[in-house]
Amino acid sequence: MLVYFRIALAYRIIDKPNERSSHSKITIRGAGIIFPIAVVLYLVFFHQVSAILMGGMLLVSIISFWDDVVELPRKLRLLIHITAVSALLYTVHASLPSLWLLPVLYILIIGIINAYNFMDGINGITGLYSLIVILSLAYLNEYQVSFTDSAFIMTAGLACLVFLFFNFRKKARCFAGDVGSVSIGFWICALLLMVILKTQELKYILFLAVYGVDAVLTIIHRLLLKQNIFDAHRFHFYQLMANEGKMPHLWVSGIYAALQLSINAFILLTNFPFWLTFLITCFPLILVYVTIKPRLILVR
Repeated sequence: MLVYFRIALAYRIIDKPNERSSHSKITIRGAGIIFPIAVVLYLVFFHQVSAILMGGMLLVSIISFWDDVVELPRKLRLLIHITAVSALLYTVHASLPSLWLLPVLYILIIGIINAYNFMDGINGITGLYSLIVILSLAYLNEYQVSFTDSAFIMTAGLACLVFLFFNFRKKARCFAGDVGSVSIGFWICALLLMVILKTQELKYILFLAVYGVDAVLTIIHRLLLKQNIFDAHRFHFYQLMANEGKMPHLWVSGIYAALQLSINAFILLTNFPFWLTFLITCFPLILVYVTIKPRLILVR
């Protein structure tokens, strides 16, 4: 990371504040390169997971880092995402009851990865939230159902810790950039797909419930306002908490992580059907979103 900081400063890979930003100072961008580096280190030291999947992860990381340096066409990024998801589906031997569900699966996974990218906007949120999800998956893999090599999970967790050391600060030394949020988002999607296919339990998708509710409801809200959902904005609930609500970034990140941790613990310790688990975990989040967000907007 320290070597990357020197490179980033030399080549001006930095994030300049604008009217859509939640920060006020120029900061190094693209420090999420730690995640593809972690993929390479896993391949060197463990290599228990298919090289095809790891290649897909590296491919999506490379295109994301390139996009951090020079903005790329959306069609090119989409093509690479489709290729990487294809590598994932091939590796996990995903089988579907109907062929028409395949495009739905592609849309769902690519949508989750991009939503994960959109949720990266304040200090600490991507690293801390990802660490909670990864630790929950590690517990699940170790004590309840073995679905992948444990080192494959913990390597991602160690990368999160390294990144958080520099990012989980009042004045962050660096931001993840697309390479960070997209890479770890893809990594988590791969792990979740593995465990869902292994257990045939859809409830584990709720390991992303907090992010999911914020991302989906924000998209719906912006569509109702007839805004372009692909344009940069500060309309997510967490952004309004940090900017309009004047809550410290690290507090907001901590709240999101704590909420997801409590949901994950509930999922791991209960055995309710998916629909009931969904209602118990997501309905309170939806209620908070629709009642508090309008008040935050009025502050703007």
